[in-house]
Amino acid sequence: MARRRALHPAFDALADLAKKPARAPQPPKTPKTAPLTPDDRALFRAAMEGVRPLPPSDRAQLEPPRPSPLPRQRQLDEAAALAEALMGPLSFEDRLDMGIEDAFLRPGLPRRLLSDLRKGRWVIQAELDLHGLYRDEAREELAHFLAACLLKGYRCVRIIHGKGLSSPGGESVLKALSRNWLARRDEILAFCQAKPHDGGEGALLALLKAPKHRG
Repeated sequence: MARRRALHPAFDALADLAKKPARAPQPPKTPKTAPLTPDDRALFRAAMEGVRPLPPSDRAQLEPPRPSPLPRQRQLDEAAALAEALMGPLSFEDRLDMGIEDAFLRPGLPRRLLSDLRKGRWVIQAELDLHGLYRDEAREELAHFLAACLLKGYRCVRIIHGKGLSSPGGESVLKALSRNWLARRDEILAFCQAKPHDGGEGALLALLKAPKHRG
């Protein structure tokens, strides 16, 4: 019979442990709490004195309303329209509102009258050239010219005062004077600067009132 080979004592101990049945895991022990003393109970009652339970509520717990979505496209459209208005050319009406259009309209008359005159919708029936005239001469010529136009029933006339290129400071003296004279005359309903092909800054288009028909 073969002899059993001697093993290290540590292996013999492991062999003995393997032969023993495994123990079931034990639940952790809950630490025991000490019972409340009469002093602890009295202290708790003193702390809870006057406390009342909340009444039951029938209100539903609603979520806070979500913020309205930002109208991004509308904001972009408005920004684009504003940029276009700032960068684009001013219309005739815009220039009138801003007081930078050299024009006149008798109070109480519709602006469309002046707009039509500016757009060339009135046929020019006569013109007066004030070039080279002194102040008094120009004023007298203008008065005679307007009187003759009223007798003939003319409604739209052109008055050439020049651009003042040869005047001191490059400003036309007759330009300012003719505008002042026309604005004071009752027969003038409106006037504005002529279109470039009609004289531009060197001329005015004036609209006269309709002649009275005798019965």
